[in-house]
Amino acid sequence: MTISKDEFTVEKIGGTSMSRVKELQETLFIGDRTEAQLYNRCFVVSAFGGITNLLLEDKKTGEPGVYGLFSNDDADHAWLTALNRVADAMGKAHREALDHPAEIAAADEFVRERIEGARSCLFDLRRLCSYGHFRLENHMMVIRELLSGLGEAHSAFVTTQMLRRSGVNARFVDLSGWRDEAEYSLDERIRAGFADVDLKTELPIITGYAQCSEGLMGAYDRGYSEVTFANIAALMGAAEAIIHKEFHLSSADPKLVGAENVRKLGHTNYDVADQLSNMGMEAIHPNAAKILRQAEVPLRVTNAFEPEDPGTLIDDKPAEGSSVEIVTGLGVVALEVFEQDMVGVKGYDAAILEALKRHKVWIVSKTSNANTIVHYVQASLKTVRRVIADLEEQFPSACISARNLAIVSVIGRDLTGLKAMRRGLQAMEDAEVEVISAHQTPRSVDVQFVLPKDRMEAGVKALHDALVGRAERLEAAA
Repeated sequence: MTISKDEFTVEKIGGTSMSRVKELQETLFIGDRTEAQLYNRCFVVSAFGGITNLLLEDKKTGEPGVYGLFSNDDADHAWLTALNRVADAMGKAHREALDHPAEIAAADEFVRERIEGARSCLFDLRRLCSYGHFRLENHMMVIRELLSGLGEAHSAFVTTQMLRRSGVNARFVDLSGWRDEAEYSLDERIRAGFADVDLKTELPIITGYAQCSEGLMGAYDRGYSEVTFANIAALMGAAEAIIHKEFHLSSADPKLVGAENVRKLGHTNYDVADQLSNMGMEAIHPNAAKILRQAEVPLRVTNAFEPEDPGTLIDDKPAEGSSVEIVTGLGVVALEVFEQDMVGVKGYDAAILEALKRHKVWIVSKTSNANTIVHYVQASLKTVRRVIADLEEQFPSACISARNLAIVSVIGRDLTGLKAMRRGLQAMEDAEVEVISAHQTPRSVDVQFVLPKDRMEAGVKALHDALVGRAERLEAAA
């Protein structure tokens, strides 16, 4: 398929927004568009809110879903009950989205066929692994992929049904590989899915999960839908890639500093997007951003429920001047390794990094001196204790500790000349917020302040008021 680059956009909708899909019909999908204006777009959708948590595990609490229960099944088949909960949740979601009995019946049948198929697959695999030659752990990533694809397939199918009833020539593009006997790479899967799609007269609704030989879950885990989205935009040469969220990309969380005090970014670059991802505030998955950047496809982040607002454009253009663009905070665990004899000895840092990698711990930041290395990581204390146990075995004379803290980060394309660290420290002192440490790299794109965890919100407010709010007040006065 050959498409002129200026003809179409590839757009992504997250799970929280998908749960309001009927509203999206009135704003994003249709709104005041007519005929040709409805097309030359394609939408990559996540599962309805909460469905993937039920299928895999709760992203925040870690409570196991079907996947977690199946992997730890002790013959009580709790995963079967969990799979029934998924079916019930899917039914509730599509009944809220669909009005016509025919569409509801079609969605019910779709859920029944997929859930029963998954149930049979898991039973057969359990039976197969009762023989000594087969090990369940060797198949768990495939099961994780199978289950994750159920959610996106359901939401894409339902959205297609809803739009067709409203007169839109929507087309369900299922990249999940359901009952597909062929083996495709990701590019091949995308090309096959779009082989006979006419973007001028059809509106493709695409599953965020794509089954492929690379194995998206193994590489990106639950960031797979944005990677699918980015690969479609890059491979097909989209004019723009657009992510629709339920909020604007703003200078801080409006719930913390007040909606009247935040400002929409409007324009930033991929460097800032990477810093936001590192702080757990993903504008886009960092691997997806890399794909778009290399393909020279600009990214736009919009509020799905304010279609008239252009949102924030993310590209590779440098800032026209120095400014703080966003202030955000993240709870972290500080893993500190102190060894008096560390100075001048190589190998400590490599061993720490290997232990963190082995336990799949996300590193947010790091500092070190002659005999101390501190990694600020995003993980549960339970996981960090496992890391500590490994390191204590390797370095028996080291003193290793962990404590809950927070990092508040000041981010901008160019912070040169703003004295953001000095002004930030003064703002913290004025707000009576203790600063444990602060650091800034020579690239001048962010400054990080390490605070007690219970003072994170106060730190965000103080920094935003001093570095963003004050700048706006000065601009208004001028």
